[in-house]
Amino acid sequence: MAEKKRSVYDIVSFVLITIVAILFTFPLYWIITGSFKTKMDIMSVTPVWWPSEWVMDNYDTLMSKRTAPLFEFFGIAGPTIPAAVRWVVNTVFMSVTSMILTCITAAMAGYALAKKRFFGRGILFSLIVCAMALPKQVILIPLIREMSALKLYDTLWAAIIPIVGWPFGVFLLKQFCEGVPGEMIEAARIDGAGEIRTFVDVVVPMIKPGIGALAIFTFINSWNDYFMQLIMLTSNSKLTISLGIATMQAENSTDYGLLMAGSALAAVPIIIVFLIFQKYFTKGITLGAVKG
Repeated sequence: MAEKKRSVYDIVSFVLITIVAILFTFPLYWIITGSFKTKMDIMSVTPVWWPSEWVMDNYDTLMSKRTAPLFEFFGIAGPTIPAAVRWVVNTVFMSVTSMILTCITAAMAGYALAKKRFFGRGILFSLIVCAMALPKQVILIPLIREMSALKLYDTLWAAIIPIVGWPFGVFLLKQFCEGVPGEMIEAARIDGAGEIRTFVDVVVPMIKPGIGALAIFTFINSWNDYFMQLIMLTSNSKLTISLGIATMQAENSTDYGLLMAGSALAAVPIIIVFLIFQKYFTKGITLGAVKG
């Protein structure tokens, strides 16, 4: 009887998971196939589930509509390439840099808040927790003035720096650092390890799942932060892929094929990053649920 119930449970679970998986993957399927459809298929009143004719017109439009230099370094411009490629390069650079800097600063801050005892530690952590509930729109004007004063406005760093101090990252890694045994840290100090070596050789390996989860969160958050990109970036060569595609739309019409081609191009790096960090992401979510 128990085996029969188990069998029914497995079948129902499989069916429900399959339905949820289809619902979640269908938008990606629609975008990818839509990027290869003709305008007639895209605008058809009856949904065309599979392209009647596979064409590259949308990608040709995306790559030929604008151009930009590959790089600009100390006033030196690189070779001219399709603007969409430059936008993807900008977005990848912004997201990867934000991810690396956020993971480093959040791990160090989380370790200090979890394992160090200093005056005002509780107040500082309370401020970080409160900052998690603070909408970025509230601090937008001070951020713009700060970036302008630092001569960083309309540069990728203006979209990177506000993300680096992400309060959620500090909170997440502080919780992971709480689980590091104090005896191991003391043993490392007895063996003559300094603060940096203790942090790198003892703490970091034990909080890798948290760092992996934070890396994915930060990458996706930076990649999809359209609002901050819209405010901080204005030049054609500094745009990100989502912002660039939006600027290519006419005022009174929408080229859905172009949008789908840009969206499909923008989805590739996110999928790659998720596949790379999937193991750490799953571990981080699981451990975080157990601790909560």
